[in-house]
Amino acid sequence: MNDASVAFDVAVVGGGPAGLAAAIALVQAGANTALIARRAPYADNRTTALLGGSIDFLHELGIWSQCQDKAAPLQTMRLVDDTGRLIRAPEVRFSCQEIGLDAFGYNIENSALIAALEQRAAELSRLTRFDDEAETVSPGDTMVTVRTGNGETRSARLLIGADGRQSLCREAAGITVRRRELNQAALTFNISHSRSHCGISTEFHTQHGPCVFVPLHGERCSVVWVGLPKEAERLSLLSDDELSEAAEKQSHSILGRVRVEGGRHLFPLAIERPAQFARHRVALVGEAAHVVPPIGAQGLNMGLRDAGDIAVIVREALASGEDPGAPEILSRYGWARRGDIMTRTLAIDWANRSLLNDFLPLQSLRAAGLHLICL
Repeated sequence: MNDASVAFDVAVVGGGPAGLAAAIALVQAGANTALIARRAPYADNRTTALLGGSIDFLHELGIWSQCQDKAAPLQTMRLVDDTGRLIRAPEVRFSCQEIGLDAFGYNIENSALIAALEQRAAELSRLTRFDDEAETVSPGDTMVTVRTGNGETRSARLLIGADGRQSLCREAAGITVRRRELNQAALTFNISHSRSHCGISTEFHTQHGPCVFVPLHGERCSVVWVGLPKEAERLSLLSDDELSEAAEKQSHSILGRVRVEGGRHLFPLAIERPAQFARHRVALVGEAAHVVPPIGAQGLNMGLRDAGDIAVIVREALASGEDPGAPEILSRYGWARRGDIMTRTLAIDWANRSLLNDFLPLQSLRAAGLHLICL
């Protein structure tokens, strides 16, 4: 199957969580699938809060059992007005027990999730892995051809672009993107702490954005600290001791003594949405298809829903003898994803705007909205 003349039903470009999940789901849907992505040690310490639907999907892929013991259950969502205003919104708490759940979701380090995805991918005989990068993508009438960095070519009837914000696949398909800068930046890092988090995810509302402490396995949390770009950059340049002190102060010491772990990530916030989710035998998943602020833990969760939906659509197409890359099949994927992506993008944008608004009823509505999009 490694012969360049082999044409696959589907090829996936990109080896992040969304790309790996899509490749696995497509194989389980009956597609002869190629995965074009470098195998590289995942040194990133970022985390993902996987919500209920994502957990169900990972169960279906045979992955969740391999990484569940490395994840922390999120049992309570706590929202605190920390704006310092004279009149502040009341604290809000949502418990998973109120709606009969054991947890809203689970927070896991991306490295553990990717390790489980890679292990599952290696078990699938109908998934051919090419340890290389896509250099050019050429959509045609009946096939998409990918030329890799080492000069080899691979062809498939459908190409899944899971290659991130600067997607080569999206560009090759001629899909344009709308981008709106938010004049905010997020600093992410992990901490250890002396008091138990008790499964409580706490979001402090500051005047310039949220600062969220999300439980990790053990006495640890991941932190997403959103603020004005200059302030986020200032925080990113602090020493470990200084950032530990700043994080402890921002958390009001609810977690006791805080120690910052190695690894920080600073990135500007924006909202990106493509004009189409599929075109010219290319379907987009993950950040190639949508970029949203880290509010409500929607980024990768939407990417996993992309993967699940395209797998269902390809399964139905193959079962009825249809071409999985045909325009009518791509149209089905566009309709399947448009409502979910647009609704959640608008909800996240509104939640972010409402946080920066002084009007107290808006802040209460924001809390209820966040609760709903996290289900």
